[in-house]
Amino acid sequence: MRATTLVVLAIALQGCAARPAAELLLVGGRVYTLSWPDPDGEGRPNAAAPFDAAGWRPDAEAVAIGNGRILFVGDKAGALKFADRATRTVDLKGATVIPGLIDSHVHLANLGANLERVNLVGVRTPAEAVERVAARAASTPKGEWIAGWGWDEGAWASHLPDMQLLSERVPDHPVVLTGLHTFAVWGNRLAFERAGITRQTVAPAGGEIKKDAAGHPTGVLLNNASSLLTRAVPAPSTAQVAGRLVQAMDVLIKAGYTGVHEAGADTQLLAAFDDLARTGRLAMPVFVMLAARDQALMDTWQSRSPAAAPAHSAQSGASDTVGGVKVFYDGAMGSRGALFLEPYSDRPGHRGVGGAEYGFDGQRMAAMMKAGYQVTIHAIGDRANRESLDFFESVLKAQPSSSATRPRIEHAQVLSLQDIPRFASLGVIASMQPSHAVEDMAWAEARIGPERIKGAYAWRSLRRAGARMAFNSDLPGTDYNIFYGLHSAVTRTDRNGAPAGGWRKDEALTIEEAIRGWTIWAAYAGFGEAGTGTIAVGKTANLTVMDIDPLRTETTSAAQLLDGRIVMTIINGRIY
Repeated sequence: MRATTLVVLAIALQGCAARPAAELLLVGGRVYTLSWPDPDGEGRPNAAAPFDAAGWRPDAEAVAIGNGRILFVGDKAGALKFADRATRTVDLKGATVIPGLIDSHVHLANLGANLERVNLVGVRTPAEAVERVAARAASTPKGEWIAGWGWDEGAWASHLPDMQLLSERVPDHPVVLTGLHTFAVWGNRLAFERAGITRQTVAPAGGEIKKDAAGHPTGVLLNNASSLLTRAVPAPSTAQVAGRLVQAMDVLIKAGYTGVHEAGADTQLLAAFDDLARTGRLAMPVFVMLAARDQALMDTWQSRSPAAAPAHSAQSGASDTVGGVKVFYDGAMGSRGALFLEPYSDRPGHRGVGGAEYGFDGQRMAAMMKAGYQVTIHAIGDRANRESLDFFESVLKAQPSSSATRPRIEHAQVLSLQDIPRFASLGVIASMQPSHAVEDMAWAEARIGPERIKGAYAWRSLRRAGARMAFNSDLPGTDYNIFYGLHSAVTRTDRNGAPAGGWRKDEALTIEEAIRGWTIWAAYAGFGEAGTGTIAVGKTANLTVMDIDPLRTETTSAAQLLDGRIVMTIINGRIY
């Protein structure tokens, strides 16, 4: 009897010794692991989901974390078995835990820069914007550039501002004001003089210089012409860019994000990311898409394999991994730069510009795919999307192994109905921004008419056709607040609940789909689903904790989503 007891005790002690001690325990939470299969194309939860007639219920209440990994997920009693004297235990007091949020389309340096610029988001008139710039000029030394951002080039497209009032109120500072979605810039007379833009200046392919009847520039440049003005602004140093990245990541972590996909890094931006990683200042993992417009960068990386020697931050455990290439096929619909099969409804004869004329190099992109890179194509108009799908189809036919690169179309904003099934058949990810629909709905149908609008922001149609999707903000072009994004996805209304019933509500998503779009689907889009996207033993401990249960709003009121707040963000097991 004694021998048997000793054997049992020895086995028990051995089991205890084998169990790793947790550095952090989260208890008392509403944990949704998202480890069950996806819902079907209509949004109906999988049979294995923690869902029944009464609605959603969490499938765990506690998480044990050690060495940056998830050691246990389940009940409190099970989690406590991983505790020792050094373990920190946090009582979540009913807060909700989901897999760490990932914004799969961002422009971090722009967000950081916008924290320094004149904020024009929400201005209703050019005069209001000018007054904000004038206020900044009062405290800025004469001759220095003033940058602003956020006036809505889509909403203002039919009544664009000019340089007259801006030049009168701010005559001693060159001013450049970038549109909300970065497809237009507005400047004063001094800025145009510094840039050398005159009546003789010819717009580049895919761009437009707005001019008056006499041929003089009026003050606004659209699409590819924007660079004529922005390149005159003194470029920041790599150290300044790195500082902007730090500020942007700090803001996003506070907003609940545990990772991002940088949509278009040029040589300087990539150097800034690498510097942050080497010096321990990279606070979150970054999946980097190279900027295809940087030809020297393309030449350098085409001969390398993707993710070659990612820079790693020892302090945070984060790394910046080069895995893709971002390329433009057309411009934006708001500025009428998107490429369509038929003319714009509100501008007869004009179809937009795209393809090679907009800078798309199909031969180069095919070579990058062959080298193993994920090619991500910005496509807004129905023709741009069709030709982007045609491009992917041709490459996949010539080199079937390229399907492993998980090609993406960013925005996929307006689709011909016959092209929607092609996303699934070709394995192309539709990377979309739910907030764009509710921000564009005031003018979108006027641009393209009642028939084409049926294929616009067509989330449900894509899901029904079996397409893979990822959701994101395209920040700083829209509000990256996750609760705003979720609300946009499930209601298709603005923050005030308009229009009643939702704009083309038949294309809305369920709350589960929306959350997946910013977690496991976004992880897949960046090749990270093995380590992130769900809460499971062995995965990286990237978690987002919020004060509301977003899944329960499906049985209460989706408007409650807008009241949500982030409680904490956990990246590699570290609480922020």
